[in-house]
Amino acid sequence: LQFTEEKLGQAEKTELDAHFENLLARADCTKNWTEKILRQTEVLLQPNPSARVEEFLYEKLDRKVPSRVTNGELLAQYMTEAANDFGPGTPYGKTLIKVGETQRRLGAAERDFIHSASLNFLTPLRNFLEGDWRTISKERRILQNRRLDLDACKARLKKAKAAEAKAGVIF
Repeated sequence: LQFTEEKLGQAEKTELDAHFENLLARADCTKNWTEKILRQTEVLLQPNPSARVEEFLYEKLDRKVPSRVTNGELLAQYMTEAANDFGPGTPYGKTLIKVGETQRRLGAAERDFIHSASLNFLTPLRNFLEGDWRTISKERRILQNRRLDLDACKARLKKAKAAEAKAGVIF
């Protein structure tokens, strides 16, 4: 009732401290940017949406995500196979072997980077959103409910004093 009356402009609303309001605004801003950064980093690390969904499901089911071959590693594999078909002694075969080996190392470095970024960058962001932010939201709801209770009590007190003054005037 208090909330509805406040929204309709029929009841007074106790304002929170300006510093506290600033902290709440900063917390909201932090949450929004953290979500955006998390999503975009996930897109950067795994551009394939279906693979991201698969990884998400594995994570939610507490299962180990199967290791994927990176595009660089796959290219290296093709180059090595092609080099073997052309013959490792031919100039083209030797070149494919060298480039394939370099591509394999690049693919392995990419896999290490993805793993490291996920572990050291995305995990803390998720921990904030799933832990700290939930706590902040819960405490904010509790504070809002307490403020509404306080304002409702103030309104009842005001009505009681008005009724008492009106009754005192009649006698």
